[in-house]
Amino acid sequence: MEWYWAMALLLGTIMGLMALGMPVALAFLASNIAGAYVFMGGMNGISQLLDNGFGALTRFSLVPIPLFLLMGEIFFYTGLGERMFNAIDRLLGRVPGRLSYVTVIGGTGFSTLSGSSMGSTALLGSLMVPEMSKRGYKKHMSIGPILGTGGLAIIIPPSALAVLLATLAQIDVGQLLLAGVIPGVLLAGLYIVLIWAQTRIDPDAAPAYDVAPLAGREKLKLIAKDILPMMSVMVFTVWGMVAGVFTPSEAAAFGALGVLILAVIFRCLSFDAMVKSVKGALRVTLMAYLIVFGSATFSQLLAFSGGSRGLINWATGFELAPLAMLAVMFGVLLILGMFMEQISMMLLTVPIFFPLAAQMGFDPIWFGLIMLLGLEISFTTPPFGLLLFVMKGVAPPGTTMHQIYMSALPFIGCSLLLVLILVAFPGLALWLPGL
Repeated sequence: MEWYWAMALLLGTIMGLMALGMPVALAFLASNIAGAYVFMGGMNGISQLLDNGFGALTRFSLVPIPLFLLMGEIFFYTGLGERMFNAIDRLLGRVPGRLSYVTVIGGTGFSTLSGSSMGSTALLGSLMVPEMSKRGYKKHMSIGPILGTGGLAIIIPPSALAVLLATLAQIDVGQLLLAGVIPGVLLAGLYIVLIWAQTRIDPDAAPAYDVAPLAGREKLKLIAKDILPMMSVMVFTVWGMVAGVFTPSEAAAFGALGVLILAVIFRCLSFDAMVKSVKGALRVTLMAYLIVFGSATFSQLLAFSGGSRGLINWATGFELAPLAMLAVMFGVLLILGMFMEQISMMLLTVPIFFPLAAQMGFDPIWFGLIMLLGLEISFTTPPFGLLLFVMKGVAPPGTTMHQIYMSALPFIGCSLLLVLILVAFPGLALWLPGL
């Protein structure tokens, strides 16, 4: 069978089953079983494929996923995230657009600890949008920063999606996590500059209002009590990986333990919060493990059927420059993001894109971060970006999808600018991993 017919059979089966409403992981599993029967010799091929899939689940690199998820769930359900937001809010005083800045600064901190874009967007939307609406903020000043900041959870460690991408692509998990630190902080800085520009152009977009001033001692107390303890968990895990003190799996364990200790110290840890945290982490972990199983076997089938090699030879036969090929792959991610959620996109593209990237001579860690940024942007790509609908669910009544779309566009522009910066200066992503 020619490679393009093999690709059409495998991908067509997956897309057809998904169109019928079958869950993504099960669609991949069914397609893989059918492909193994066709390409690997019937029942013996299916048996071999299943053995290989279960072998992929025993990788030590998968350990950070449930631990990072548990860390974020505890941070959310115990109310530690809300404490941090309230502290940042009081510290900023009467700065124009104060609540928008609070969203970006506090959301960046929450994203680092939650690792979940949907969780971060849901929390920020339900916490900040009603308050900003009450203060007279226009929609783009309240909704836009939340949509932008929710995507930071993908690239700033600890990120469960980054761990999953590194595992699927078989690249170093710790290096990919570290690669997102500087670009993530830079993206948050671009968001702050954008908000400043919006308040300068239209001061009425974020009306000022009186806030009780804080003395210097009170500010220091707020920082020491409600901000530094939360941020120290993220700093400690990143420092440990940079210094080589512990592996990403150990960093995830220390991070989860750190948040648990903070919840005990602040007396906000309850049995109900722990049950909800464990349930939330378990639900997403099981989905992630099914995805790893499906992706590992799908990659093997693409290689065995000749689909991967044929596609690479076909793509490189156009003699496109490496950056042109990068633009094509990034464009595919943005288009897929209009219609699919991010994990499905990873399953479809990682087995194809990473061999192409290697053929083009791209650093795998740098390319992994570029791909994460593509996933982050596609989270808010109209008309069907996942975070757009999460925001619609928590936004005040009367908020239209058009208003949400228009609020997201300037922040998508900031993310695209960061991609161009990383293409021009790849060292921003590779410096920390290089240590």
